[in-house]
Amino acid sequence: MLKNFFKCGLLGWCLEIIFTALGSLKKRDMRLFGRTSLWMFPIYGSLCVLAPLFKALKNFPLILRGSVYAFCIFAGEYLTGSLLRKYEACPWDYSKAPLNIDGLIRLDYAPYWFGAGLVFEKILDRH
Repeated sequence: MLKNFFKCGLLGWCLEIIFTALGSLKKRDMRLFGRTSLWMFPIYGSLCVLAPLFKALKNFPLILRGSVYAFCIFAGEYLTGSLLRKYEACPWDYSKAPLNIDGLIRLDYAPYWFGAGLVFEKILDRH
């Protein structure tokens, strides 16, 4: 489980850095700076607890699996964001974004979480 925690934490960090760097293209910032927070490592790492879910859904259709993963990621994002916000440590604030819920999750990110869940499924399915 510890190995999977580190795999998920590192993968999450890398995906977030790439995602935020590509977001700078919208601003025409060709430096492509990517950002993350140290808090994100354990948050992404905690996705390792979904390994049994990944195995249980292995033979289900992709659309169902990705949707379940996106829902789980939204739930984790909301819970961890709520906890971190209590200590003024939440590294994200979506309150100005459309389709946000309490500034903690963005429903328009569902396709990204759908895809990320499938990527995490692949890396955790390798044992």
